[in-house]
Amino acid sequence: MNIKDDIKNAVEVMKRGGVILYPTDTVWGIGCDATNAEAVARVYKIKQRDDSKALICLVDSDVRLQRYVRNVPEVAWDIMELSTKPTTVILDDAVNLAPNLIAPDGSIAMRITREAFSKELCYRFQKPIVSTSVNISGKPAAQNYRDISPELLEAVDYVCFARRQEHKPHTPSSIIRLQKDGKVEIIRD
Repeated sequence: MNIKDDIKNAVEVMKRGGVILYPTDTVWGIGCDATNAEAVARVYKIKQRDDSKALICLVDSDVRLQRYVRNVPEVAWDIMELSTKPTTVILDDAVNLAPNLIAPDGSIAMRITREAFSKELCYRFQKPIVSTSVNISGKPAAQNYRDISPELLEAVDYVCFARRQEHKPHTPSSIIRLQKDGKVEIIRD
């Protein structure tokens, strides 16, 4: 399957409220429409994860990020621009997202992806996409397609074809929390 059709299929599934598995700029991700509370609830259920633990969202651009976070601090742009590896930033004042995706304190974990497939997927979908590692909560993340358990492959509505043959090490993103008072906290390096 070509990449254009793969992305089109994934977008159609998410528009219908479905859940997908897809390669990202880090490990393989479980994804859905970040504005659809029912789809987000399904992701929590598939991962067997407590919904009090936040999920990451991917976007394709700084413009899109600003539609879902009320006030992005200047330091966030510097961190994302200067990072040498994929970096997720936890920002306050999330808006226009599924309520069960936003942390109790009003924050959301967002990352602008630069990897070709996930960036194009986000661009074509025109909304943030949930991006949580493909694994049961507490188990190792699937770095490559071949690491994904049959249980998880069967739990979703669509599995992307892109990068299925790839076999190389991938690591989760760095996570940095930016507080309203300007404090920067490294959650995961």
